[in-house]
Amino acid sequence: MRRTKKPTIFENIEIIDAGARGKTVAKAPDGRVIFLTNTVPGDIVDIRTGKKSKAYFEGTAIKFHKYSDKRVEPVCEHFEHCGGCKWQFMAYEHQLAYKEKEVTNNLIRIGHLELPEVTPILGCENTYFYRNKMEFSFSNSRWLTLEELNSGEEIDNRNACGFHISGMWDKILDVKKCHLQEDPSNQIRNFIKDYGIEKDLEFFNPRDQDGLLRTIMLRISSTGEIMVVIQFFKEDKVKREGLLNALSEKFPQITSLQYVINSKGNDTLYDQNIFLFKGRDHIFEEMEGLKFKIGSKSFYQTNSAQAYELYKITREFANLTGNEVVYDFYTGTGTIAQFVAKNAKKVIGVESVPEAIEDAKLNAQLNNIKNVEFFAGDMKDVFNNNFIKTHGKPDVIITDPPRDGMHKNVVAKILEILPKRIVYVSCNSATQARDLSLMKEQYNILKTQAVDMFPQTHHVENVVLLELK
Repeated sequence: MRRTKKPTIFENIEIIDAGARGKTVAKAPDGRVIFLTNTVPGDIVDIRTGKKSKAYFEGTAIKFHKYSDKRVEPVCEHFEHCGGCKWQFMAYEHQLAYKEKEVTNNLIRIGHLELPEVTPILGCENTYFYRNKMEFSFSNSRWLTLEELNSGEEIDNRNACGFHISGMWDKILDVKKCHLQEDPSNQIRNFIKDYGIEKDLEFFNPRDQDGLLRTIMLRISSTGEIMVVIQFFKEDKVKREGLLNALSEKFPQITSLQYVINSKGNDTLYDQNIFLFKGRDHIFEEMEGLKFKIGSKSFYQTNSAQAYELYKITREFANLTGNEVVYDFYTGTGTIAQFVAKNAKKVIGVESVPEAIEDAKLNAQLNNIKNVEFFAGDMKDVFNNNFIKTHGKPDVIITDPPRDGMHKNVVAKILEILPKRIVYVSCNSATQARDLSLMKEQYNILKTQAVDMFPQTHHVENVVLLELK
């Protein structure tokens, strides 16, 4: 038999910082870094190590000698087990400070960039109940806590509706109250779960690929409209209609009630037919007088109120006078493009998802915006000489790429045509820093500001203004 190495225990170690992906940082006696997930900077703890390398350890605090003054009591009963709000035990002002620090460090250390005075991070007014979209999963074999496992009691009901346990694709934490989406989100989810248990509807088993109730998607827009999409693993008309009718009767305020029959191996809805059961097949978001039609497959920033603040900063950085040709890269459903259009001569939006571009075109018509055009295609292929010749050289480029950042060919083409200004919005300051480093010979950074879109998590957006030297 192979002898299992005993974990190393480090005693009385102070947590000194917060790092990437929400992990906290300490130093081992030999100088190696220790990454943890269950501590706050300022805690003094004993640490049991797990994975280790020549440069670092990963560990868990097993005893607390002193609690940090940065700590607060988590409001959610599921905090210890749910991986969604990992920073909920840290006071919000400290969350903001560490997010801003991470962004600045990435720009300086990865990009080797010269920064102006950093504009302070913009925090959220609402630090809970801020999401307009949530997705919940069903399971007939819910995740059990250590207390339940050690109790010796027989667990009769293993049905659950909630979130995947971090790192466990087949384990679902049963959620009684989530603090991320305003009511009636919790009431709707709990009603569906209770109805399913009462009527003996089979909850999904991801390992066996069997059951009836699979997922719920809930959207609640800033206008108060509600969309519910229930995903069934298989068709059972009697049970399906029974649930949907009961839900509709209990919550007549639901604007859009839809369903999916999805028997494939994953939960994604983007390749599925979605059927309307009652109401409209869409809801509306509204921002500064603009209306955006949101379907079940539409992308829209999940924090409506803070998206407005993010877009205002983007528009301010762009500093448009009404005479500029603006390219909006990775435009999604065209929200930023339409938000800045009244200040521009023309806005050209490009996005790789055809359905998003169709939404963008519909929303432009809805808002009677005439000076925007939208095109579907991979950015590195669309953004070429013919495209620029057809639509004109951009005076300003606004770019909001996915976490991987911009493709190197896109950056190369930008450096070939050299627009006057670039506003770079990013959800990953590490890849943003990488891209900006490629442009630092031709551009100065005039402004940079982080925006917190997701309180209680480590995620943060950052906006940078570049001006041609």
